[in-house]
Amino acid sequence: MFFARMFTSRRTRLTAVAAVPLIAVATLTAVAHQPAAAAPGCSVSYSAPSQWDGGFTASVAVTNLGDAIDGWTLTWSFGAGQQVKQAWNAQATQSGAEVTARNVSYNAAIPTGGRVEFGFNGSSTGTTNPSPTAFTLNGTLCTGDVGPTTTTTTTTTTGNPPVGNLPSSFRWNSSGVLISPKPDATHPNVAVKDPSVIYHNGKYHVFASTYTDGYNLMYTSFSDWSQASAAPHYYLDRSGIGAGYRAAPQVFYFAPQRLWYLVYQTGSNASYSTTTDISNPASWSTPKNFYANGMPQIIRDNIGNGYWVDFWTVCDTAKCYLFSSDDNGHLYRSETSLAQFPNGFTNTVIAMQDSNRNRLFEAANVYKIAGKNQWLLVHEAIGSDGRRWFRSWTAPSITGPWTALADTESNPFARANNVSFPGGQWTRDISHGEMVRTNVDQTMEISPCKLSYLYQGMDPNAGGEYNKLPWRLGLLTQTNSTC
Repeated sequence: MFFARMFTSRRTRLTAVAAVPLIAVATLTAVAHQPAAAAPGCSVSYSAPSQWDGGFTASVAVTNLGDAIDGWTLTWSFGAGQQVKQAWNAQATQSGAEVTARNVSYNAAIPTGGRVEFGFNGSSTGTTNPSPTAFTLNGTLCTGDVGPTTTTTTTTTTGNPPVGNLPSSFRWNSSGVLISPKPDATHPNVAVKDPSVIYHNGKYHVFASTYTDGYNLMYTSFSDWSQASAAPHYYLDRSGIGAGYRAAPQVFYFAPQRLWYLVYQTGSNASYSTTTDISNPASWSTPKNFYANGMPQIIRDNIGNGYWVDFWTVCDTAKCYLFSSDDNGHLYRSETSLAQFPNGFTNTVIAMQDSNRNRLFEAANVYKIAGKNQWLLVHEAIGSDGRRWFRSWTAPSITGPWTALADTESNPFARANNVSFPGGQWTRDISHGEMVRTNVDQTMEISPCKLSYLYQGMDPNAGGEYNKLPWRLGLLTQTNSTC
């Protein structure tokens, strides 16, 4: 999203076209009700009882501390170039440092308190063979504790990884307007935008920016999208987050600390608040900054007349990464260790850039594809028609290298030309949003099957100052899933 004070001629290109009526919530294409999944929790015992120059044998034991699961995937990263060569009691694959081990037919089920064991032979450099430092079971970091009951957006009925791949082109259906501003005496909002969404304990939890004469945050929750328009809004300036510039939220559960994090802009820094109860919006803590010294120098050197916006956090089994954009053709990435998070973000680099600032503008999302050594990056652009749309790339790790997936105006990830509106086209902008994830934790995992994306759009006739444009929220549902 734009920084609050930004006024730009680019927004004047959002010129009027023929009026299109907003479609009612009742016309929303049906979305399968999200089934509950197991409360996650696990511990892992790893050893290499036999080692020799250039190789080793490893034993792995996984204990399920949460609800029973049927189908498992364990992931970890090697830190010294080790390679899995031959596995037993599991199917093991490796991409770079990241290893993925999946159940075989006879050991898919792990009851509560149950244990499964497997092993493998591996190669190493000489006798250098440090043990992995972190393991993730079905997307949940194994800490020896039990996290919150989670839910999944996939329609699969087992815990097995989804079968399917991201397509090379996408098709979507859009709902009508699902979430609009709910002004009150102290919040005369004209827009609701920049949504973040998770599904947890039978409810969707949505966080978004609001705008009156400045930005703040709101929260709403509901059990079904048909209830979204009627659900009350809680303004987070009433919580510890407080008043003042707060915008572009991202919410997730950080499993190692058993805390919910809300990441957002505060004007000159990336900030965050935490809570143990996502359903209690009054419980969020006061803001803290990620960057102790403010904007990293590499961003100062490249931001030009842009703005530092849209912070996105995502973690693998060893590190957490903080992405941001500058409205000037650059995507930045900082990193810290999983153990240090939320502290210690350093090593800020340009993760991607484009000489045309409009083609790499803002609102980046990075997701782990469930069951695969693959990550998806989507990034908002401003099209040749002045309308917002999304490009996409994939990579074998969070740090890249990124390969174009659907990244042109003729073959976009999401743009007005690949989105159908069964109830009538209420927007020509497909702008800042977030995928409905299969996992609530810091891995930002999504299924490759039947994607759903909550986004901001607006009346095509709207124009004027960007910050006061009448943004509303709608839901995209993928119609060409390969699963």
